[in-house]
Amino acid sequence: MAKVGTGVRAMGAVLAAVLGASALAGCSSTGGLRAEQRAARASAEGQAAGRAAVSTPNWTVAMVTHSGDGDTFWDIVQRGAEQAAEKDNIKFLYAHSDQGQEQAQQVQSYIDKKVDGLIVTLAKPDAMKDVLAKARKAGIPVITVNSGAEQSKAFGALSHIGQDESIAGEAVGDELDKRGKKKALCVIHEQGNVGHEQRCAGAKKTFGGSMTNLYVDGTNMPDVQASIEAKLQADPSIDTVVTLGAPFADAAVQAKKSADSKAEIDTFDLNAAVAASLKAGTLGFAVDQQPYLQGYEAVDLLWLYRYNADVLGGGRPVLTGPQIITQQDAGALAGYTDRGTR
Repeated sequence: MAKVGTGVRAMGAVLAAVLGASALAGCSSTGGLRAEQRAARASAEGQAAGRAAVSTPNWTVAMVTHSGDGDTFWDIVQRGAEQAAEKDNIKFLYAHSDQGQEQAQQVQSYIDKKVDGLIVTLAKPDAMKDVLAKARKAGIPVITVNSGAEQSKAFGALSHIGQDESIAGEAVGDELDKRGKKKALCVIHEQGNVGHEQRCAGAKKTFGGSMTNLYVDGTNMPDVQASIEAKLQADPSIDTVVTLGAPFADAAVQAKKSADSKAEIDTFDLNAAVAASLKAGTLGFAVDQQPYLQGYEAVDLLWLYRYNADVLGGGRPVLTGPQIITQQDAGALAGYTDRGTR
């Protein structure tokens, strides 16, 4: 305790010296400090009132994702982007489609509107390659998020923000081994999504047991449940079901009940329902990639690029995950998941 107190007193002395120097540098003994305090108060008051914290031009940034309808994961990404946009005096536009060609068309529409920055996902990179070349030709800076880390730089993006899907999958395989699991089902709810394939492949790579992919129609939740249930009924030796998105975890839980299976249900991604299920012990673990951070940082990095030509990552992805969340972690995160930011 004595060492901590000494450190605090020493830090206080340093801060006092710095503030003293600032005061001497001002027009009077307190003028410079008071000006800084007034500016800080004005910024805080502006944010509290829903006003921008900066005085830069009102740039327009558009985000286009591969989200299907009703996917709560992308609600969290969008919320992070919107809050950063409000802070950065940015007009934020959003569109989504789980069809690659429609995604490309949405990006083209924003290029036509001459937006000041684009945020896109590359779940189906082949469909996005040509339109991103058009964005680059038009001088529109692009940030990729969530999926497409491998193609991001080649497609001309400034940075990629998200988790490495293969590494995230490997973390799942390791966690299953720790739990003594032997036979797992990896449920892929969007065929053609390279990130989903990478997750399951990564898990297979490190998992000591066997893992089989199950392809389902993610736009039809009753079909998802029925498909998982049929697999569990046909093979009672399956001891784990891994879903690749939070909305599908509950469908797997219901399928487990209907099939009278003892399999553990685990999932990628986190939301309020998943946190509650983890706390209750209905789910074993979740893999969190912090979607709020993906949306928030993407907008912030575009603002920094427009304002100061800053680029983060040095040509490598800026990682937001993976983080394994278990029952013991769920309670501490409940407040964040309830407000929709985790």
